[in-house]
Amino acid sequence: MKPLTTPNSIDPELSLGLATAVLKAAGDELRAKILRILQRDAFGVLELSRIFTIRQPAMSHHLKILSKAGLVTFRREGTCIFYRRSYYEQDGLDLLRQQIFTQLDQCPLANDIEQGIETIHQERAETSQAFFHNNAERFREQQDLIASCSQYGDSVIQLIDELQLPDSKTALEIGPGEGDLLPELAARFKKVIALDNSEPMLERSKALITKNGITKVEFLLGNIGSLSKPIEADIITLNMVLHHLAQPADTLKAIGALLNDGGALIITELCQHDQDWAHSACGDLWLGFCPEELAIWAKAAGLDEGKSQFLTQRNGFRIQLRQFLKPASS
Repeated sequence: MKPLTTPNSIDPELSLGLATAVLKAAGDELRAKILRILQRDAFGVLELSRIFTIRQPAMSHHLKILSKAGLVTFRREGTCIFYRRSYYEQDGLDLLRQQIFTQLDQCPLANDIEQGIETIHQERAETSQAFFHNNAERFREQQDLIASCSQYGDSVIQLIDELQLPDSKTALEIGPGEGDLLPELAARFKKVIALDNSEPMLERSKALITKNGITKVEFLLGNIGSLSKPIEADIITLNMVLHHLAQPADTLKAIGALLNDGGALIITELCQHDQDWAHSACGDLWLGFCPEELAIWAKAAGLDEGKSQFLTQRNGFRIQLRQFLKPASS
């Protein structure tokens, strides 16, 4: 990850004009609010227009100014364009931008804005949940369109085994699919928890575990952000799930809180891609993520980056396997 640039490295002939443009862009109250809500999330133009109750052309104008100043960047998700904060612009003003972000993040959001954001997140979550509810019987077929567990499962287990955790520990798999990895986790740890917000998918995981005669897996129906009872885990796996979630960055933050000190998170996820058919065919909310995004979100969740592997598929998708570690208490 590229470090923040210090003021001494700024080209003196360009620094004043660029800095002024950045400050002017962030100096508008509405644009400052936009930057504030992009703290850990990405929103489309229409979503932002709804949150702030302004017309789309006006919102596009503000986003253009923020983009030109290097304060936001965008990515295309099928026919939609989503905006998020810029991480690094390589123009010598990264420190200034991060200072602006840090200051804005201390400002509370108005209740109507919070409600607008919650409505967007709820709609995203309902769309994803409805897809899996209606397509549970076709899960493996849809999974095979992108990447099946057989293509990355061994690598996930390898990253887990390299941690050399005692078998007395607790493992949590979020979104276990049809449960393909649960027997491997059950063979390695004293307690295994499978968490899914789709009841039909959870039932398919239960069926596999019952078939294998495994009794130490506990199944929980729900979302990680609203658990009915507290969970503490030493190893958490999240395999091909993050791109289905309404709030991926907040999910990592919640995972960081569930992990015991010295624990680890193993993520299998798609790298960013442009195959927008995955939205409708596989229920994907996001077309993968840049490796840098996951690293930044994990750091914000209090996790350190561990080992990584990247697997290129014949169908053009690229899979990232990431290991993030929660520091042991001193």
